[in-house]
Amino acid sequence: MLPLPGRSPALNQDHDNDELSGYWRFYHAVAAAQLARWLPRRSSVVLDVSGGESRSARQAAAAGHHVLEVVAGPGDGPDAAADGRQRIVADPSTLDFLVDGSMDAVIAEDGVLSRCLATEETVQEIARVLRPGGRVLLCVDSLTLGLAVLAEQNLWPHLSDVPRAEVVLVPWPDGTITRCFWSAQVREFLAEAGLETEWIRPRTVVSPSTAEHLLGQDPRALDQLVRTELQTPYDCRVEDESVGIHLLASAIKSW
Repeated sequence: MLPLPGRSPALNQDHDNDELSGYWRFYHAVAAAQLARWLPRRSSVVLDVSGGESRSARQAAAAGHHVLEVVAGPGDGPDAAADGRQRIVADPSTLDFLVDGSMDAVIAEDGVLSRCLATEETVQEIARVLRPGGRVLLCVDSLTLGLAVLAEQNLWPHLSDVPRAEVVLVPWPDGTITRCFWSAQVREFLAEAGLETEWIRPRTVVSPSTAEHLLGQDPRALDQLVRTELQTPYDCRVEDESVGIHLLASAIKSW
C-alpha cells in the first residue's frame, strides 16, 4: 500500500490514527535523522521556507543555528519565540526581502517546492540568497505519489497524459494542487539554478508494510528501523525511482 500524505480527510489526514500510524512515526523519525545529518556542523545562518507546520526550523534552532523561518501568516505553526527562531511572514516562493549570498543553508522541507508551482523560479531565488559553498536541502512530491493521487480519484484521463507532460500538476480532493517530479527533473532544475546536486534519494526506502509489520511486533524497533534506513545506499540514477512518495535532495552552490 502506498501511504498518501494528508492534504485532505480522504487521504489519511490524521497520521496518528490512520491505519499506517506506525509508518508515519517511522517517516518523521527518518526525516529528523536525515536533517540532523545534513545540518552544518558549526553554528550557521539557516533559512527555512518549509512553512510553520514543519518541524525542521525548530530542529535547526535546537541544534544551535540562527534560523530565519518564512511562514504564511503570524499564526502559522507553534510559537517561534520559545526556541529562538526569527519568523517572517512572506511568500516562500519569492525571497526579495533577502540580499544575495546572505544564507549559509536553506531548508525547503515538507513538499513546499511542490506547492510553489513555478518551482524553477523559487529554486533560482534560493540559489541567489545562498553564499558560495552554501547548501540546500529540499523535499518534493514524487511522480509516484502524483500517480497514486490521480488513481485514488479515478482521474484516468490525467493519468494517461502524464507520460507526455513536461510539468505534472496533481489536483487533490481538498482543492490544492501540487507539482510532482522524477529525480532527473530535480537534477535539472537544480542545475539550471547553478546548484550542484550532491545526492537525491527517496525519503524512505523501507516499505510502509515492512515498517508497520516490524513496529507492530515490537514498537521498540523504531530506532533500528531508522538506522537501517540511513545505512541503505540509494542512487536515483540507477535504482528504481518508483520507491517512495517524496524525493529528498541536497545541493551545493559552488560559486
